[in-house]
Amino acid sequence: MAKPNFLFTLSLSLVVLFNGSLASRQYQQQGQCQFDRIDALEPDNRIECEAGVIESWNPNDDQFQCAGVAVVRRSIEPRGLLLPSYSNAPQLIYVVRGGGVTGVMLAGCPETFQESQQTGGSSRFQDQHQRVRRFRQGDVIAIPAGVSHWCYNDGNEPVVTVSVLDVKNKANQLDLNPRHFYLAGNPEDEFQQQYDERRDPRGAREYMGPEQGDCNNLFCGLDSRPPRTQQERQEQLERERGRSPGRGSHYNGLEETFCTTRIIENIGDPSRADVFVPEAGRVSTVNSHKLPILQRLQLSASHVVLRNNAVRLPHWHLNAHSVIYAVRGQALVQVIDENGNAVFNGNVREGQVLTVPQNFAVVKRTERDVFEYVAFKTNDNAMTNDLAGPTSGVRALPVEVIANAYRVSLEDARRLKYGTQETTLTSARPRSGRWAEA
Repeated sequence: MAKPNFLFTLSLSLVVLFNGSLASRQYQQQGQCQFDRIDALEPDNRIECEAGVIESWNPNDDQFQCAGVAVVRRSIEPRGLLLPSYSNAPQLIYVVRGGGVTGVMLAGCPETFQESQQTGGSSRFQDQHQRVRRFRQGDVIAIPAGVSHWCYNDGNEPVVTVSVLDVKNKANQLDLNPRHFYLAGNPEDEFQQQYDERRDPRGAREYMGPEQGDCNNLFCGLDSRPPRTQQERQEQLERERGRSPGRGSHYNGLEETFCTTRIIENIGDPSRADVFVPEAGRVSTVNSHKLPILQRLQLSASHVVLRNNAVRLPHWHLNAHSVIYAVRGQALVQVIDENGNAVFNGNVREGQVLTVPQNFAVVKRTERDVFEYVAFKTNDNAMTNDLAGPTSGVRALPVEVIANAYRVSLEDARRLKYGTQETTLTSARPRSGRWAEA
């Protein structure tokens, strides 16, 4: 009879140990969002390359650990080439400035684009490759985990991009350290100074093209003739499709869906704004409804421009963290936790990053400057609740509930409920005392 008792005791011990370990892991993960203060952060690491600069924020900072993200900013000089690379997590790239061409390498998709190149004399070389896309300022580029991409600046001004990697995404089965895997060159890790160095530091990468010429570029540039884009090849593609026989054609459902999926959407164009208030500003959003690939990435983004003396009304996100990157200007920002404490109350300036955790209330106000920012969300369909205005939670409450909850008169409760008629954005009204008392 001793043997069954021993087995029972051993089984019970294993169950208790497993539950304790699981509870510890859950506590540690939840504890990552337990902080008294959030800071607006500048980049911690800077790598100067041949034709540009790579800057990264410390992914071990509490606010990035809470949101499960990593942030990188890249500046690429004209004729600079970002070498092909992929990461262990899906990422959204926002084009802050400039334009160029980019390509992604989708496994299993054919090289549907062809172009002829003169190799000397009368001989011509036929090159085949996957689609090349053009991007411009205000574009959001969606890159799935493990999908390699490259970027080339064919313009006359530097290209500046900000990338947010969702390292807690289920597509990442490694650790929570952001990793970039380069397919060429001798790369230096963007995050090597922020976590234990598992690899030897490597020098600046250099791509030796067939004719480097005078280009002194980032990861080095191409020759003077960049690859042609989709628009430039569209007529040729249509001609080739027209020559393909109807029966046994190599165009199938996979190529017409995954292989041709859109990965770029512009949210910086004022004509595409979802919310526009002439005296206050505008808001543009991209989610999985506008860009279906975001459903796979579980990410979305919004672009906001606040005019001077304007307010982005108080709100919170129901189902996502928000990572704010200040593109231009500055604004007063206040972030409130579940206890009503201001974990951030100060200025956010151009080039800084601020994380707003899920369900934390946030309000932004400009004074003399125009404030432009992009907010990356950790959900493909991030939902927002307003604290003021016709669509706010306060508007849904009976006046008696508001009066008792805030201990004010019925008249004050009615003013609180119906006093703000604007939605999302409003112009700032002069007031005494603290700017964010409401």
